[in-house]
Amino acid sequence: LNKPEWYLTQVLMWIGNHAKFLDDKIQPILDKAGSPVNAGLEFSRALVMLILEKLAADIPCLLYDDTLFCHLVDEVLLFERELYSVHGYLSSFPSCMHILSEESCFQRWLTVEKKFALQKMDSMLSSEAAWISQYKDITDVDEMKVPDCAETFMTLLLVITDRYKNLPTASRKLQFLGLQKELVDDFRIRLTQVMKEETRASLGFRYCAILNAVNYIATVLADWADNV
Repeated sequence: LNKPEWYLTQVLMWIGNHAKFLDDKIQPILDKAGSPVNAGLEFSRALVMLILEKLAADIPCLLYDDTLFCHLVDEVLLFERELYSVHGYLSSFPSCMHILSEESCFQRWLTVEKKFALQKMDSMLSSEAAWISQYKDITDVDEMKVPDCAETFMTLLLVITDRYKNLPTASRKLQFLGLQKELVDDFRIRLTQVMKEETRASLGFRYCAILNAVNYIATVLADWADNV
């Protein structure tokens, strides 16, 4: 259960190792017979169906172990990325995201994603470098004077989007968007709390850094507004 990468990597190796044989030897036979079937894709589809069976059996056993469940999700997302980008798998075919979209599994994924995002926010705001810009010494890069915590937070949101963008239904994607909105509001509250501590020094370093953080986040969210 703690090594899903073993069978996921094995399947990717099988697909890669058989590609030339299927293209050179099997596909011409299908073409000659007038069949529309793509041998390589059908081979991939059959192997993915085995993975779906394996996942359906494994997931109930690790649903409430955060570490194992997170590791499984991470490995499945890596597998899917390579399946589509390297091996040309079709989005209309069955995929692991259908398994991750099933109710009990999906709700668990959302819960765990939120838990780890909040932990990340705790650590980024308690860091000694939270209010310092990474690029403070490079003026042409750092016009907005973005503090490290704001940049890390937006990267966190971007990573979450990247993880859920291939979910098969819009309703599931919207639930993840709801999580992101919660996180933005949580970050806003945290900034407000820090700002209240700084009101006596409203021209102080940290107060200005908070204003820069808010400006940066608002700008980036406006840029993302066109991303359906």
